[in-house]
Formats: sequence, C-alpha cells, structure tokens
Amino acid sequence: MDAEELEGFRDFVDNRSSALLRTAVLLSGGDRHAGEDLLQNALAKAAGRWERIDEPEAYVRQILYRQQIGRWRLKWRRRELTVAEPPETRTAPDTSSAAELRVVMREALSRLTARQRTVLVLRYFEDLPEAEVARLLGCSVGTVRSTTHRSLARLRVLAPELVALGPADTEFRSSGDQLPVEVRP
Repeated sequence: MDAEELEGFRDFVDNRSSALLRTAVLLSGGDRHAGEDLLQNALAKAAGRWERIDEPEAYVRQILYRQQIGRWRLKWRRRELTVAEPPETRTAPDTSSAAELRVVMREALSRLTARQRTVLVLRYFEDLPEAEVARLLGCSVGTVRSTTHRSLARLRVLAPELVALGPADTEFRSSGDQLPVEVRP
C-alpha cells in the first residue's frame, strides 16, 4: 500500500469507524468487545485489499456480516459470559427514559440467536430489503421473512415493555426509524 492509499484508508477508518462499530456491536448481540473484535478483523481484511476496493464501506460491511455468519455457523461454539454479580429478577423499567429503553433493547437482542439478531440488524438497523438480506446470508427470501417474524415474536416475549410503547415511541436505529415490535395484521 503506497502513502496515498494508506492516507485514504486512515481517512475511511476515521470517518466511518463509529458507524461500522455500531453495526458490529449490534451483530455481536450488544457485546462491545466482540463488536470491536469483529470490526478490527474486518478492517484488517479490507486493508490488505484496499487498492482494489471500489466501495469501501459496503466491502467492510459485507465482511462484518460474513464473519458474524461464520461465528454462528460454527459447530462447537464456546461462549462464556462473565458478570460481576449474579443476575437479579428485573422489574419493569421506567419506559419514559430512552436510555433505559436502549438497554432493554440491547439485552433483548443479546438473548436472541445470532441468526435472529443478524436478520433484525440487517432488516431494521441497516434498512436492507428482504432480497438483499437473503443474498447476504445465502438463504431464501422466505427464510428471511420467517426468521424476521420469529425474531420479532421472540423480541416481544423478551421485552414486553417495548410492545406497550408502540412503534412511534421507540427509536433504536441510527437513522431514527423504529424497530417494529408490534406487527399489525
């Protein structure tokens, strides 16, 4: 990589790393450290091919998705979750606080399977159409639809306080759009 390409890569990392990190953290189930690792690996792969990349952000996002898919496709996953204190029974949080709602959403997302979380992030955070999600994940559009439906149903069970708010009261996506926790017939 010559000096000009190196400068271009540094500018890209400086300008886009926070947005890419948000996506990586969401793909990792809210685990910031795992999201940072995911992004770091993606950027390292992109740096090796930087001079041949036409759309750097799309390329890095594709690497993020594929790495996350590879993680949940592993046959023997070992994941330890260490916490300072044992979990307590949660009481209903004050739904007026947006910060608490984000925490509730993050906890609920972390309790979904990696596949469910990935589909929701791609559909609602990245705002990708079903066909594009299917292409990225290597599955059919029907699989994306059914996984989305099951994921939202599971999300409603894990965080019932979000259902009471309705879609107009929740803001969890970077663009300010809402994640639908209520499906209307």
